[in-house]
Amino acid sequence: MLVVKRDGTREPFKREKLLGGLIKACEKRPVSIDVLEQAVDEIVNELTAENLKEIPSRMIGPKVMERLQGIDPVAFVRYASVYRQFQDVGEFSEVIQSLENTPIDKLLQPDLFESGSKN
Repeated sequence: MLVVKRDGTREPFKREKLLGGLIKACEKRPVSIDVLEQAVDEIVNELTAENLKEIPSRMIGPKVMERLQGIDPVAFVRYASVYRQFQDVGEFSEVIQSLENTPIDKLLQPDLFESGSKN
């Protein structure tokens, strides 16, 4: 499986790179490696189910952000700032405000019945 980057280049999909991005976003946050490994497994399973030989990177980033939003809001903002290429403080404020409007239980405990979740 190949990942098609924003600039059109292609590179082999690497699970380790995906995990590394989550680890970096969660640096110095109270998130266990087991939680991150599970998130990577879920993302890989979703991507594999697509049966695509080439996956645009724009399909991967939102899946990572979805997981991080449920795992740790600070890690979510960190990742989103890089993925969305924030240019100013206003963009950070918008994301933080959207988190503030999300019920805390939704942030800390993802819906167990959403599609793609493991039991």
